[in-house]
Amino acid sequence: MKTEVVLDAGAVSRCRRRVHLEHDPAMREVPLSPPDPTAQQRIADATAHREDIVSRLMAANPGHWVKIDRGLPAHERVEQTEQAFAAEAQYIWGALFPVDAAGHRRGGIDLLVRTGRGYVPVLVVRHRISDRGTGAIVTELTDLDPAHRGADEHRKVRSQPRDQLRLVHIRRMLQTLGQADEGLAVGGVIGLDADVVVWHDLTAGTWPGGRSALTEYQARFADRLAIATAAANGEEPLAEPSRVLECRRCPWWPTCEVVLTETRDVSLVVRGEDAMELRRAGVSTVDELAALDPAGEPPAVNWTGVTFPDAVVLARAWLADLTLVRRVEAVEVPRADVEVDVDMESFGDAGAYLWGCLLTGADIGLEPGYRAFATWDPLPTDDEARSFAEFWAWLTDVRKRTEAAGLTFRAYCYNALAENRWLFGSVERFGDYPGVPAKKDIQSFVDSDEWVDLFRSVTDQFLCSHGKGLKVIAPVAGFSWRDPEAGGEASMRWYRDAVGMDGEVPDDVQRERLLRYNEDDVLATQALREWIDARAQAEVPYMFDL
Repeated sequence: MKTEVVLDAGAVSRCRRRVHLEHDPAMREVPLSPPDPTAQQRIADATAHREDIVSRLMAANPGHWVKIDRGLPAHERVEQTEQAFAAEAQYIWGALFPVDAAGHRRGGIDLLVRTGRGYVPVLVVRHRISDRGTGAIVTELTDLDPAHRGADEHRKVRSQPRDQLRLVHIRRMLQTLGQADEGLAVGGVIGLDADVVVWHDLTAGTWPGGRSALTEYQARFADRLAIATAAANGEEPLAEPSRVLECRRCPWWPTCEVVLTETRDVSLVVRGEDAMELRRAGVSTVDELAALDPAGEPPAVNWTGVTFPDAVVLARAWLADLTLVRRVEAVEVPRADVEVDVDMESFGDAGAYLWGCLLTGADIGLEPGYRAFATWDPLPTDDEARSFAEFWAWLTDVRKRTEAAGLTFRAYCYNALAENRWLFGSVERFGDYPGVPAKKDIQSFVDSDEWVDLFRSVTDQFLCSHGKGLKVIAPVAGFSWRDPEAGGEASMRWYRDAVGMDGEVPDDVQRERLLRYNEDDVLATQALREWIDARAQAEVPYMFDL
C-alpha cells in the first residue's frame, strides 16, 4: 500500500533534499547535528514576542477571543479550534487544524480574524517585515480589520517570501474546512517592530514573472509533495543534495556533506543557483569546473554569485586544498600609528553584552593591550547602555589622544555588519543615556577611513575556497584560539550559563571563558591584518598562477 504524506507550511520553503530526507524511512536512525543554541534562543524569543503581541491585541480589541494554549496536546488544540469555529469566535489565537489527509496538509496559525464571511490568517513573526519607502498595505497594529487596510506612504514591504507562502498554506486549509473568507484572499503579518499589520494580497502578481503567492505556492507544494511521496515509498529520489545557504543551519548537513564530498560536487565551491545552472550545462563536479579555461568562453550560466573566472579558480584552489588564493597582484591593508581591534559579542537579537578592544601602536599615554566593556545582567537590560557608553568613551579618548599627538588612527573589525548593527542599535535604544553618542557621531565614524572592515579586505583581495569566516581565515595567518570549542554557537551556551539565564546561579567561569574568547577574536583580527600587510603576498599564490 502506498504511504501517503502530509506537509507543513515550512516544507514549501525548505531545501528539496531536506524534504526528501525528512520523509525517507531509511534516514530515521541517522544521527542529526545537535540543536543550534542560537536557533533555540530564536524559538524562545519568538515565543516571548508572540505572548507580548497577543496581550496587546486582546487589550485593544475586546470581543469574542479564543486563546488556545500551544502547550496542550495536539488533539486538544484541534478540538478547541473546531469549537471556536462552531462558536464563530471573532478572534482565534493559536489555532491548530485537523490534518487534511486528502490535501496532504497539516498546520496551524498564530491568529485567525473573522470578517463576517469567514476567517483570514495573521502571522506573528520575529523578523522585520517592512522598510522605509512607500506602498506597503497596512493597518495599525491594534486594528485587525483587513477592510481598514491602506497604503503607507512611508513604508515598503520587505521581501519575506516564506511569510506569504505560509499564509497561502493556511488559507488552503481554511478552504478545506469551509472557514475561509472566499472573497478576500489576504493574510496579515505582524513583525519584530510590532507597529503595524502588513497585509498581503495573495493573488497579486508581485513574484518573479508576474506570479502570485497563490501560484508560487501551488507549484512548490506540488514539487515538495512529489519529493516526499517518493521518499516515503522508497522510490527513486527526486531531489539530490546540493550545497545552499540553508545548509549552514540544517541538521541534515553532515549527511549531505559526505555525499557531496564523495562525488566532488560542484556546489562545494559555487552555491545555490550557480551550481544548479552549471549542472544543466554539463559541469557537475569540482574537477570539471577546474578544467575550464577562466579566460575562455563561460558555460551558458546566469551567474548570481561569483564570476566565471573566480569560480574556476575556486575549484582549482579546492582541489589543491588552498584556503586562500590572491585575486589581486598586490595585497594591502590600511595601517596607522595607533590601532585598535574591535570585536562585539551579542546574544541573538537581545543586544550586545560585550565590546572587546585591543590597543596597539604608538604610545599615547594609555596602557596597551586588551580591554573589555561588558554587562553581565541578562539581556535585554538597560545596563547594556552603561557598558556601551563606557566603550564609546574609551574609543573616543583614544582617537582624541592620537589626534593631539599628530598621529594616525584606525580601528579594525571582521565583518562590520555585526558591529555596525549594534553601534547604531545601541544609539537608537539608549540615546538618552549619559555618554551614548548621537547617531551622527556613529555615522561619521563608520563612514570614515578610520573604521576598517577586514572582511571586506579579504573579500576584495582573496578567493576563499572554504569560506570567509574569521575562524577559517585567521589560522592561515598562523593564529589559533585557546579554547578548542571557540565559536559563535558555543558562546551562546556559555552566555546562558554566565548570566544564569536558565534559572541557575551565574557562572563566573563561563564569564572568564567568554572574555578569553573575545580577546582571542581581537587578537585574531590583529594577526590577520598584520599577516596581510607583511606576509600574504609571498605565502598566497596568485589566481592566474594556479
